[in-house]
Amino acid sequence: MTPPPPHGLRVHGLRFAFGTLSVLPVKVSRWDREAARGGMLCAPLVGVALGCGAACVALVLLFLGAGPLLAAVVAAAVPAVLTRGLHLDGLADTADGLGSGKPAEDALRIMKQSDIGPFGVLTLVFALFAQVAALSQLYGASWARGALATVVSAVAARLALTLAARAGVPAARPEGLGAAVAGVVPVRSAVAVALAVTGVAAAAGALLGAYDIARTALAVLAALAAAELLLRHCTRRFGGVTGDVFGGLAETAATTALVVLTLGT
Repeated sequence: MTPPPPHGLRVHGLRFAFGTLSVLPVKVSRWDREAARGGMLCAPLVGVALGCGAACVALVLLFLGAGPLLAAVVAAAVPAVLTRGLHLDGLADTADGLGSGKPAEDALRIMKQSDIGPFGVLTLVFALFAQVAALSQLYGASWARGALATVVSAVAARLALTLAARAGVPAARPEGLGAAVAGVVPVRSAVAVALAVTGVAAAAGALLGAYDIARTALAVLAALAAAELLLRHCTRRFGGVTGDVFGGLAETAATTALVVLTLGT
Protein backbone atom coordinates (compact mmCIF):
# COMPACT_ATOMS: atom_id res chain seq x y z
CA MET A 1 0.00 0.00 0.00
CA THR A 2 1.06 3.56 -0.69
CA PRO A 3 1.64 5.37 2.62
CA PRO A 4 -0.67 8.31 3.29
CA PRO A 5 0.76 11.73 2.45
CA PRO A 6 2.31 13.68 5.32
CA HIS A 7 0.12 16.16 7.15
CA GLY A 8 1.83 19.17 5.59
CA LEU A 9 1.24 17.89 2.07
CA ARG A 10 -2.43 17.23 2.82
CA VAL A 11 -2.79 20.81 4.00
CA HIS A 12 -1.12 22.12 0.83
CA GLY A 13 -3.43 19.91 -1.23
CA LEU A 14 -6.51 21.34 0.49
CA ARG A 15 -5.20 24.85 -0.03
CA PHE A 16 -4.58 24.13 -3.69
CA ALA A 17 -8.08 22.70 -4.15
CA PHE A 18 -9.98 25.52 -2.44
CA GLY A 19 -7.65 28.23 -3.74
CA THR A 20 -8.00 27.23 -7.39
CA LEU A 21 -11.54 25.85 -7.49
CA SER A 22 -13.33 28.51 -5.44
CA VAL A 23 -13.19 32.16 -4.43
CA LEU A 24 -12.89 31.28 -0.76
CA PRO A 25 -10.01 33.22 0.84
CA VAL A 26 -7.49 30.41 0.85
CA LYS A 27 -3.86 31.18 0.04
CA VAL A 28 -2.17 28.67 -2.28
CA SER A 29 1.40 28.43 -1.01
CA ARG A 30 2.64 25.64 -3.28
CA TRP A 31 2.12 25.17 -7.03
CA ASP A 32 4.25 22.07 -7.57
CA ARG A 33 2.97 18.75 -8.89
CA GLU A 34 2.63 17.19 -5.43
CA ALA A 35 0.41 20.02 -4.22
CA ALA A 36 -1.60 19.79 -7.45
CA ARG A 37 -2.03 16.06 -6.92
CA GLY A 38 -3.32 16.59 -3.42
CA GLY A 39 -5.56 19.38 -4.63
CA MET A 40 -7.19 17.30 -7.33
CA LEU A 41 -7.73 14.43 -4.90
CA CYS A 42 -9.41 16.91 -2.53
CA ALA A 43 -11.55 18.46 -5.28
CA PRO A 44 -14.77 16.69 -4.16
CA LEU A 45 -14.42 18.38 -0.75
CA VAL A 46 -14.69 21.72 -2.53
CA GLY A 47 -17.91 20.42 -4.02
CA VAL A 48 -19.19 19.57 -0.54
CA ALA A 49 -18.49 23.11 0.67
CA LEU A 50 -20.02 24.83 -2.36
CA GLY A 51 -23.00 22.48 -2.50
CA CYS A 52 -23.77 22.87 1.19
CA GLY A 53 -23.52 26.64 0.89
CA ALA A 54 -25.89 26.68 -2.08
CA ALA A 55 -28.35 24.32 -0.38
CA CYS A 56 -28.38 26.42 2.80
CA VAL A 57 -29.24 29.62 0.92
CA ALA A 58 -31.93 27.82 -1.08
CA LEU A 59 -33.46 26.32 2.08
CA VAL A 60 -33.52 29.69 3.83
CA LEU A 61 -35.50 31.08 0.91
CA LEU A 62 -37.91 28.15 1.01
CA PHE A 63 -38.49 28.50 4.72
CA LEU A 64 -39.12 32.24 4.22
CA GLY A 65 -41.88 31.43 1.76
CA ALA A 66 -40.13 31.46 -1.61
CA GLY A 67 -41.14 28.93 -4.24
CA PRO A 68 -39.08 26.01 -5.56
CA LEU A 69 -38.22 27.85 -8.79
CA LEU A 70 -36.51 30.69 -6.96
CA ALA A 71 -34.75 28.21 -4.69
CA ALA A 72 -33.53 26.38 -7.79
CA VAL A 73 -32.19 29.56 -9.37
CA VAL A 74 -30.28 30.39 -6.19
CA ALA A 75 -28.97 26.83 -5.85
CA ALA A 76 -27.55 27.06 -9.36
CA ALA A 77 -26.27 30.61 -8.92
CA VAL A 78 -24.38 30.25 -5.64
CA PRO A 79 -21.77 27.75 -6.96
CA ALA A 80 -21.30 29.99 -10.00
CA VAL A 81 -20.65 32.98 -7.77
CA LEU A 82 -18.32 31.03 -5.50
CA THR A 83 -16.23 29.98 -8.51
CA ARG A 84 -16.33 33.38 -10.27
CA GLY A 85 -18.24 31.62 -13.04
CA LEU A 86 -15.02 29.93 -14.17
CA HIS A 87 -16.62 26.56 -14.83
CA LEU A 88 -19.45 28.10 -16.81
CA ASP A 89 -16.95 30.17 -18.75
CA GLY A 90 -14.95 27.01 -19.41
CA LEU A 91 -18.06 25.22 -20.65
CA ALA A 92 -18.79 28.06 -23.07
CA ASP A 93 -15.21 28.26 -24.33
CA THR A 94 -15.03 24.49 -24.78
CA ALA A 95 -18.29 24.54 -26.76
CA ASP A 96 -16.91 27.29 -28.99
CA GLY A 97 -13.69 25.36 -29.56
CA LEU A 98 -15.46 22.12 -30.37
CA GLY A 99 -18.14 23.81 -32.43
CA SER A 100 -15.65 25.71 -34.55
CA GLY A 101 -14.59 22.57 -36.40
CA LYS A 102 -11.10 24.05 -36.65
CA PRO A 103 -7.81 22.16 -36.19
CA ALA A 104 -6.54 21.90 -32.62
CA GLU A 105 -4.28 24.96 -32.72
CA ASP A 106 -7.00 27.20 -34.12
CA ALA A 107 -9.63 25.81 -31.78
CA LEU A 108 -7.41 26.46 -28.76
CA ARG A 109 -6.89 30.01 -29.94
CA ILE A 110 -10.65 30.48 -30.20
CA MET A 111 -11.04 29.17 -26.65
CA LYS A 112 -8.57 31.74 -25.32
CA GLN A 113 -10.49 34.68 -26.76
CA SER A 114 -12.36 36.80 -24.21
CA ASP A 115 -15.66 36.83 -26.10
CA ILE A 116 -18.22 34.02 -26.25
CA GLY A 117 -19.40 32.70 -29.59
CA PRO A 118 -22.82 31.30 -30.57
CA PHE A 119 -21.95 27.72 -29.60
CA GLY A 120 -20.88 28.87 -26.16
CA VAL A 121 -24.00 30.98 -25.63
CA LEU A 122 -26.35 28.17 -26.65
CA THR A 123 -24.52 25.63 -24.48
CA LEU A 124 -24.64 27.93 -21.46
CA VAL A 125 -28.33 28.66 -21.90
CA PHE A 126 -29.35 25.02 -22.25
CA ALA A 127 -27.08 23.85 -19.41
CA LEU A 128 -28.39 26.46 -16.98
CA PHE A 129 -32.00 25.86 -18.04
CA ALA A 130 -31.53 22.14 -17.45
CA GLN A 131 -29.96 22.71 -14.04
CA VAL A 132 -32.65 25.12 -12.88
CA ALA A 133 -35.47 22.95 -14.25
CA ALA A 134 -34.12 19.87 -12.49
CA LEU A 135 -33.52 21.67 -9.21
CA SER A 136 -36.98 23.23 -9.33
CA GLN A 137 -38.56 19.81 -9.71
CA LEU A 138 -36.48 18.42 -6.86
CA TYR A 139 -37.09 21.30 -4.44
CA GLY A 140 -40.76 21.11 -5.39
CA ALA A 141 -40.79 17.44 -4.41
CA SER A 142 -39.26 18.14 -0.99
CA TRP A 143 -36.70 20.44 0.56
CA ALA A 144 -34.54 17.45 1.53
CA ARG A 145 -34.50 16.07 -2.01
CA GLY A 146 -33.55 19.45 -3.43
CA ALA A 147 -30.80 20.03 -0.89
CA LEU A 148 -29.32 16.58 -1.45
CA ALA A 149 -29.33 17.09 -5.21
CA THR A 150 -27.60 20.45 -4.83
CA VAL A 151 -24.77 18.90 -2.84
CA VAL A 152 -24.47 15.70 -4.89
CA SER A 153 -24.28 17.57 -8.20
CA ALA A 154 -21.61 19.93 -6.84
CA VAL A 155 -19.54 17.02 -5.56
CA ALA A 156 -19.94 15.03 -8.78
CA ALA A 157 -18.77 18.07 -10.75
CA ARG A 158 -15.51 18.25 -8.79
CA LEU A 159 -15.07 14.47 -8.77
CA ALA A 160 -15.05 14.65 -12.56
CA LEU A 161 -12.02 16.93 -12.24
CA THR A 162 -10.21 14.37 -10.09
CA LEU A 163 -10.66 11.73 -12.77
CA ALA A 164 -9.74 14.15 -15.56
CA ALA A 165 -6.44 14.90 -13.81
CA ARG A 166 -5.42 11.24 -13.82
CA ALA A 167 -2.17 9.98 -15.25
CA GLY A 168 -2.23 9.48 -19.01
CA VAL A 169 -4.38 12.52 -19.79
CA PRO A 170 -2.08 15.13 -21.39
CA ALA A 171 -2.27 18.91 -21.32
CA ALA A 172 -3.16 20.68 -24.56
CA ARG A 173 -1.01 23.69 -23.68
CA PRO A 174 2.27 24.00 -21.78
CA GLU A 175 0.84 26.71 -19.52
CA GLY A 176 -2.30 27.38 -17.50
CA LEU A 177 -4.23 25.47 -14.86
CA GLY A 178 -4.80 22.55 -17.23
CA ALA A 179 -1.05 22.04 -17.59
CA ALA A 180 -0.56 22.38 -13.83
CA VAL A 181 -2.93 19.53 -12.97
CA ALA A 182 -2.90 17.31 -16.07
CA GLY A 183 -1.76 13.79 -15.28
CA VAL A 184 -0.95 14.44 -11.61
CA VAL A 185 -3.34 11.89 -10.05
CA PRO A 186 -2.44 8.18 -10.15
CA VAL A 187 -5.20 6.16 -11.81
CA ARG A 188 -5.70 3.94 -8.75
CA SER A 189 -6.07 6.96 -6.50
CA ALA A 190 -8.58 8.56 -8.85
CA VAL A 191 -10.65 5.37 -8.97
CA ALA A 192 -10.48 5.00 -5.19
CA VAL A 193 -11.77 8.53 -4.66
CA ALA A 194 -14.54 7.95 -7.22
CA LEU A 195 -15.67 4.78 -5.46
CA ALA A 196 -15.56 6.43 -2.04
CA VAL A 197 -17.56 9.45 -3.19
CA THR A 198 -20.13 7.25 -4.92
CA GLY A 199 -20.52 5.19 -1.76
CA VAL A 200 -20.99 8.24 0.42
CA ALA A 201 -23.52 9.69 -2.04
CA ALA A 202 -25.47 6.42 -2.01
CA ALA A 203 -25.46 6.44 1.80
CA ALA A 204 -26.79 10.00 1.77
CA GLY A 205 -29.50 8.92 -0.65
CA ALA A 206 -30.57 6.27 1.84
CA LEU A 207 -31.85 9.07 4.06
CA LEU A 208 -34.62 9.63 1.51
CA GLY A 209 -35.49 5.98 0.94
CA ALA A 210 -34.20 2.68 -0.38
CA TYR A 211 -34.79 3.61 -4.02
CA ASP A 212 -32.71 6.73 -3.62
CA ILE A 213 -29.62 4.70 -2.76
CA ALA A 214 -29.49 3.41 -6.33
CA ARG A 215 -30.70 6.67 -7.88
CA THR A 216 -28.05 8.78 -6.13
CA ALA A 217 -25.25 6.37 -6.96
CA LEU A 218 -26.47 6.22 -10.56
CA ALA A 219 -26.49 10.02 -10.73
CA VAL A 220 -22.82 10.18 -9.74
CA LEU A 221 -21.82 7.39 -12.12
CA ALA A 222 -23.79 8.92 -15.00
CA ALA A 223 -22.17 12.30 -14.31
CA LEU A 224 -18.72 10.72 -14.47
CA ALA A 225 -19.61 8.84 -17.66
CA ALA A 226 -20.82 12.01 -19.38
CA ALA A 227 -17.70 13.89 -18.29
CA GLU A 228 -15.50 11.04 -19.48
CA LEU A 229 -17.09 11.10 -22.93
CA LEU A 230 -16.49 14.83 -23.18
CA LEU A 231 -12.93 14.42 -21.87
CA ARG A 232 -12.07 11.84 -24.52
CA HIS A 233 -13.59 13.96 -27.27
CA CYS A 234 -11.67 17.03 -26.14
CA THR A 235 -8.45 15.07 -25.86
CA ARG A 236 -8.86 13.86 -29.43
CA ARG A 237 -9.78 17.31 -30.75
CA PHE A 238 -7.37 19.49 -28.78
CA GLY A 239 -4.57 17.04 -28.03
CA GLY A 240 -5.20 17.24 -24.30
CA VAL A 241 -6.98 19.20 -21.58
CA THR A 242 -7.04 22.87 -20.68
CA GLY A 243 -8.50 24.84 -17.81
CA ASP A 244 -11.55 25.51 -20.00
CA VAL A 245 -12.01 21.80 -20.60
CA PHE A 246 -11.93 21.18 -16.85
CA GLY A 247 -14.68 23.77 -16.44
CA GLY A 248 -16.73 22.14 -19.17
CA LEU A 249 -16.33 18.74 -17.53
CA ALA A 250 -17.52 20.07 -14.19
CA GLU A 251 -20.67 21.66 -15.60
CA THR A 252 -21.42 18.61 -17.74
CA ALA A 253 -21.15 16.34 -14.71
CA ALA A 254 -23.30 18.62 -12.54
CA THR A 255 -26.04 18.89 -15.15
CA THR A 256 -26.08 15.15 -15.80
CA ALA A 257 -26.30 14.34 -12.08
CA LEU A 258 -29.25 16.69 -11.64
CA VAL A 259 -31.12 15.27 -14.61
CA VAL A 260 -30.68 11.69 -13.35
CA LEU A 261 -31.82 12.68 -9.85
CA THR A 262 -35.12 13.94 -11.26
CA LEU A 263 -35.96 10.58 -12.82
CA GLY A 264 -38.76 8.85 -10.96
CA THR A 265 -39.41 11.73 -8.54
